[in-house]
Amino acid sequence: MNEEYDVIVLGTGLTECILSGIMSVNGKKVLHMDRNPYYGGESASITPLEDLYKRFKIPGSPPESMGRGRDWNVDLIPKFLMANGQLVKMLLYTEVTRYLDFKVTEGSFVYKGGKIYKVPSTEAEALASSLMGLFEKRRFRKFLVYVANFDEKDPRTFEGIDPKKTTMRDVYKKFDLGQDVIDFTGHALALYRTDDYLDQPCYETINRIKLYSESLARYGKSPYLYPLYGLGELPQGFASAIYGGTYMLNKPIEEIIVQNGKVIGVKSEGEIARCKQLICDPSYVKDRVEKVGQVIRVICILSHPIKNTNDANSCQIIIPQNQVNRKSDIYVCMISFAHNVAAQGKYIAIVSTTVETKEPEKEIRPALELLEPIEQKFVSISDLLVPKDLGTESQIFISRTYDATTHFETTCDDIKNIYKRMTGSEFDFEEMKRKKNDIYGED
Repeated sequence: MNEEYDVIVLGTGLTECILSGIMSVNGKKVLHMDRNPYYGGESASITPLEDLYKRFKIPGSPPESMGRGRDWNVDLIPKFLMANGQLVKMLLYTEVTRYLDFKVTEGSFVYKGGKIYKVPSTEAEALASSLMGLFEKRRFRKFLVYVANFDEKDPRTFEGIDPKKTTMRDVYKKFDLGQDVIDFTGHALALYRTDDYLDQPCYETINRIKLYSESLARYGKSPYLYPLYGLGELPQGFASAIYGGTYMLNKPIEEIIVQNGKVIGVKSEGEIARCKQLICDPSYVKDRVEKVGQVIRVICILSHPIKNTNDANSCQIIIPQNQVNRKSDIYVCMISFAHNVAAQGKYIAIVSTTVETKEPEKEIRPALELLEPIEQKFVSISDLLVPKDLGTESQIFISRTYDATTHFETTCDDIKNIYKRMTGSEFDFEEMKRKKNDIYGED
């Protein structure tokens, strides 16, 4: 242990594992420790099912009807990967994809007036969809064609819109889109959780809709991917793929040693490992983070697919905030035995949203109603923690708690942000590829 490292990483959540992998690929000497005996930290997958019951203090053991305990791998934090999104690029870049198998999620649905509708994924589906009337469909199609042709580098594609100035609200007006279509576009395609985006410059939203369409184009059913055996496979995949990093689980962290305001090492089991920089999740530095909100998540075990989803064995449902008089959306992520995360014939649906009231369980009722009957529920309410400072002085770089979104784009933004704070330069895939080839040679 008494060694000198460039970077020490505490916690094996996805954010920490990816940063650790990127730093190793960049030729840094990395020591990666976790106080838990398992990978994943807050974003672990729990197996066998008995452990989930214990973790949520549910008395007794799972009933026989739940099948074999070790057939279960239950994600504590549900998320899907956008097929063309940043995480998939990071996985490809660090070659973690060699260790993982993905399945395409069977469909994305959106809630409107108490019912759920499939988010149209092709032009034909859009024209057949009962989400919109006939004229609305024509206008929506025009809008999608505009977005598809939009190119930040070619002003001829702007059609009078200034991407850095025109608000999204004005773009919707230009195409004469109604409230329902706006709800569905902003929340089910651009995947915003609130309506704040309406008054911001439109280029970010247009790029988000492009990402959705391009991800969809790759596989056709939906833009989302999910790993077999659960999300716990992701941090583990990074640990397996890592070039020369040292991993240690089950290491109690006694002290983070700071001298003159700057981190110089970590003490574990009486020994000190020295470092120049430290990356960790909020649980290791409670005095350096602050609470900015809460997320409620309810894991539901079902013995049936969700109604009106065409018996899909995996799907996402988005309940736009407007539909249920809220400020933030409610999400449902459903996966099943088809992904080797549940016993045969069983489904896991996880509901999540940002807490807005004193009675969070009431807030998610509209989502739970879609899932009835529910065999067993596991409820958690977690604090959303963010670092109090950027870590420039202390060289302690702290990740943010995972939010309520059901995809990894915000997590990737955090990773890129920490990378920039640590190195002073933007995270750039192309340049990273070149660096890696310099260090490890071409494939």
